[in-house]
Amino acid sequence: MILPAVLSADDLAAALTNGAAGWMVLSVAAVLPILWAFALSMFFARPYVLRFLRTITLRFGGDVWWLSYVLLRDALLVVVLGLSLIMLFPNLYLKVGLPITGPLAVVVLFWAIAIKLFRDTDEDVNAFRLQAILLVVASVLYIVPQVYGLEAADQENLGNLPGTLVSSSNPDLAKPILALSIGLFALSAGLVFLRFVYRLWTGSPATEDVPAT
Repeated sequence: MILPAVLSADDLAAALTNGAAGWMVLSVAAVLPILWAFALSMFFARPYVLRFLRTITLRFGGDVWWLSYVLLRDALLVVVLGLSLIMLFPNLYLKVGLPITGPLAVVVLFWAIAIKLFRDTDEDVNAFRLQAILLVVASVLYIVPQVYGLEAADQENLGNLPGTLVSSSNPDLAKPILALSIGLFALSAGLVFLRFVYRLWTGSPATEDVPAT
């Protein structure tokens, strides 16, 4: 009779820690498509919100409605970006297995959010269109490999497609994508920081656009 090997306390703790970490990362990856859908729905609901505002006769009610919408819309984008940053962690991206174009989705989403730092997308139609295009591209880069890669791993009729779209199963493509994404994200963040420092140096960004009285 062969008795099963008994794990030591350290081995058991390491197994639980690694298993919990992997489960948490995959859970975040599975929830992100829902958050993406919610964020895009809120973003493209702007025409409906504006039409509804015209029906509100109370100015205070209109202001509350608009501010609540803007807060929820922008907060969702920030939450999606924060959770998506796990795509830029090499240990998680290459070993746990995530959507292969997930890092590129993070970069494009960061560009979409950065537009709001430089231009008023609620007043500038061209800025709004550019941000909308970037958000759609970022969502496609994440949702497509998530659905047809991780979620379709047991679908034999798809052939090798699921394995191709998962980072841990296709390291030859995943490594260049990760390196490019980290470089673009670092460069973009550096440019945003330099612009912010420049505006602080040349004048207060909080007061430069306030009209004189």
